[in-house]
Amino acid sequence: MNAPRRSQPAQGRRPGTAASEPSAAQVSDAAVGPDAPGTAAKGPLTLRELDAIGVDRLNGVGRQRRKALADVGVESVFDLLTYYPRRYVDRTAQAPISEAAIGSEITVVADVLSVSSRRLRGGRRLVSVDVTDASGVLSAVFFNQAWRERQLTEGRSVALFGKVEDYRGRKQMTNPVVDVLGGGSATDSTGQADRTGKIVAIYPQSETAGIVTWDVANWVAEAQRRCSVRGIADPLPGRLRKRLGLTSRSRALADIHEPPSMAERWAARDRLVFDELMRVQLMLRSQRLAREAHELGIAHEPTGTLIEAFHRRLPYTLTGAQQRAMAQIDADVSMMRPMHRLLQGDVGSGKTLVALHALLIAVQNGHQGALMAPTEVLAEQHYFALRALLDGFEVPDEGRLGGRRPLRLCLLSGSSSATQRREVLVQVATGSADIVVGTHALLEESVKFASLSVVVVDEQHRFGVSQRARLRESGRDDRRIPHLLVMTATPIPRTAAMTVYGDLDVSVLDELPPGRTPIATQWVQGPLAAESMWIEVRREIEAGRQAYVVCPLVAESESLDARSAEQTHAELSAGALAGLRVGLLHGRLPMAEKEATMARFREGDLDVLVATTVIEVGIDVPNATVMVVLSADRFGIAQLHQLRGRVGRGSHASSCYLVSDEDPTAIAVERLSALAATNDGFELAERDLELRGEGTLFDERQSGRSDLKLASLVRDLHWVQAARDAAADLIAADGDLDAHPALADEVDWFAGRRDPDYLQRS
Repeated sequence: MNAPRRSQPAQGRRPGTAASEPSAAQVSDAAVGPDAPGTAAKGPLTLRELDAIGVDRLNGVGRQRRKALADVGVESVFDLLTYYPRRYVDRTAQAPISEAAIGSEITVVADVLSVSSRRLRGGRRLVSVDVTDASGVLSAVFFNQAWRERQLTEGRSVALFGKVEDYRGRKQMTNPVVDVLGGGSATDSTGQADRTGKIVAIYPQSETAGIVTWDVANWVAEAQRRCSVRGIADPLPGRLRKRLGLTSRSRALADIHEPPSMAERWAARDRLVFDELMRVQLMLRSQRLAREAHELGIAHEPTGTLIEAFHRRLPYTLTGAQQRAMAQIDADVSMMRPMHRLLQGDVGSGKTLVALHALLIAVQNGHQGALMAPTEVLAEQHYFALRALLDGFEVPDEGRLGGRRPLRLCLLSGSSSATQRREVLVQVATGSADIVVGTHALLEESVKFASLSVVVVDEQHRFGVSQRARLRESGRDDRRIPHLLVMTATPIPRTAAMTVYGDLDVSVLDELPPGRTPIATQWVQGPLAAESMWIEVRREIEAGRQAYVVCPLVAESESLDARSAEQTHAELSAGALAGLRVGLLHGRLPMAEKEATMARFREGDLDVLVATTVIEVGIDVPNATVMVVLSADRFGIAQLHQLRGRVGRGSHASSCYLVSDEDPTAIAVERLSALAATNDGFELAERDLELRGEGTLFDERQSGRSDLKLASLVRDLHWVQAARDAAADLIAADGDLDAHPALADEVDWFAGRRDPDYLQRS
C-alpha cells in the first residue's frame, strides 16, 4: 500500500518522516493530569478516556463557560482537542502596516483605534474602522455590514485579511476577512504576546456563546499540557504509520493547534484525517464481516435459458457499465453468502434492466424475486416496464401440459382492491407468482413468499434498515437470507459511496444507453425571459410533444414566497398555455384521480402536466420533451437533476428550464449554474457535496455538520481509499480486531457515540 498524495503540498519535513515526539516529562508543578489529583499514571490516554473527562476540569471553565462550550459541541477534553482551527494566521512572515505594499494581499494583526458608521444613498450602511499595530494606521471599510460596528469595538485586537488599496493617500481594505483575536491589545493578558512570530490558530468563534479564539487556544494549551503527564495513546500499528508516512497522534494533536511550520500543520492534518476515516471504515467492515459470518444465503446458477432469452430480446446493446454490473451480480448470487450490493446510476442509465437480470436469476433457479419501491407511482411504473419486457416469457411447470407456463408478474400496493390483494397473496404464497412488485405493502405480515431468493429495493434511502430486513427475513421458512440489491438514481460521489456505503459492494452505471438525447438546460431569470420560455414551450407542444411544469408547493402559502401547483395550473390554463390540455397532479389528490391524470398524460391526452415533486422519480413518458421548474432556487441539486431526468427519454431533443425567483441566494445561484453547465449526475453530486458539506454519517443532524470534523469527502479521496485498504488488512475474516485491542476499543467507543444503523437508514 503506497502512501497517498498529500492533501496540500507539504513544505519543510520530508513526507513520510515523523517529527520527534513532545516531551512528556516537562510538566509544571500545577499540572496534575486529567485523572484525579494523586492518582498514579496508568499509561497513555485513549480517546475513550479523553471523552470521559469533562471540559470543566480545565482551569477557567466554570459553569457559564461550560455551557457556552456545550453550545458549540465541546463537552469533553476529546471534543476540545478536536475543535480544530478553521484557519491560521502566519505571523512568522507578517509585515507591519507601514511595510504593506499597495495592491498586495496580506494579513494585518492590529488593535481597533476607532469605529464609525454612516448611511449611504439607497439605505445601505458603511462601517469604517481604523486599526493600528504601532507602525502605522490602516482603514477597513465594510459595506452593508452594520453589525461590524458592534463587533469591532475600540481596543479589540483583530486579524484582517484583504487587498491593500490606496484611498486618498491612506492604506485601506474593503470588506476584509475578519478574525477577532481578543478583547484587548497585543500586550495584555489575553496571551497574544506569546504568539508573536508564530503561526496562530484561529478557531470557530461564537458571539452568542461568548467563545473567542484566544479562550479556545488557552484551554487547548492547558489540555495538552495536562495530557502530557500520561501522553496520548496511538493505536495504529507502527508498520502502518511508517508505510503511510504518518506522524504520531500526540504529535498531530499538538501540531494541528500550534504548528511550528505549515509543513507540520499539513502532516498533522493528514494523520487526523486518516484517523477519522479509519474509524468509520473499521466499524463498517467489522459490522459487515460479522454479519456475513452468521448469514447463510442461497447459491444460484447465474446462466440458463431464461437469462439467455431475456438478453436476446433486449431492444439495444447493453452498455459496458450494465454488463459489468450484471457480471458482478452473477458472481454474488452464485455464492452461499448473501449479496449486499448497491447499484447506483444516473437518470436513464438502465438500472431497471440490471435489476430485472437479478430477479430473473431467482426465477430461473426455481425461486421468487421481489422489487420494492417507495411510492405507488414508482411501483406501478416498474410493473408496467417489467411487464412489457417479460411479455411472452415462460417458466417450467411440471403440473401443466407441456411442462411450462407464462412467467407471472404481480403488483401489490396499498390501493390494490381486496380481490386483487387476495389473489396476489395466494400466488405469492404458493409460488405461482414469480416476481412481485410492490410498495410498503410487501412488508405486511400477511405477505408470505414460497421461496424468495432475490430482493431489489429501489430508491433505497426512503426505506429504513428494519423495513428492508423484514422483507428479506420473512421471505423464507428455512431462515436462509435472500440476496439484496439496493438501487438509487441519486448519484453518490465516489468518496461518499466509499465511506457511507463501506459495508456494501458498489456497482456504478456511468454510461447512458443508446437513444438517450442530451437535455439542454437554461436558467431563466426575469419576466421577459419567462415570457420567451412559455412561447418556446407552446411551440414544442404544437409540434406534438408534451411538457411538465413543476412547482414546490401544492397551494398558496402566506409564509413561503414560492409558486404553487394549483395557482400555476389556473394561470397557465387561462394565460400563456390557454387552449392547451393542462392537467394537475399533486400528493393531496385522491389516488384514483392521480392515477387517471398520469394515465392521460402517458397516453397523450394531456399536453402539459402541472405537478409537484410527485413526478420526481418513476415517470417515463418518452414524448415529454420539456421540463419547466418554477421557483427552482428552492430545490437542491439532486432533486433538480431528478426532475430534469423526466425528459430526454425519447428520440426528440429535450429542454429543461430552471426558473428562479427574482433574488436567489448565492448558494442557489451556484446550484442553478451547476445544473445549466452539465448533465453529468456524478459531477453534480460532487458539486452538491462541496456546497452542502458532508453532513453527519452516523446520526440525524442538519446538513453542514459532520462527524468528519477534519476530513472532507471532497478533498480526501486518497485517504478514504487508504483507510479502506488498511481496514481490510487489519480486520480478521470474522470481523474482529482481536489482534489490535487498542484499535478495537477505539472503534467500540466510536460506535457507542453514534448510531451505526443510520448508515443503512439514510
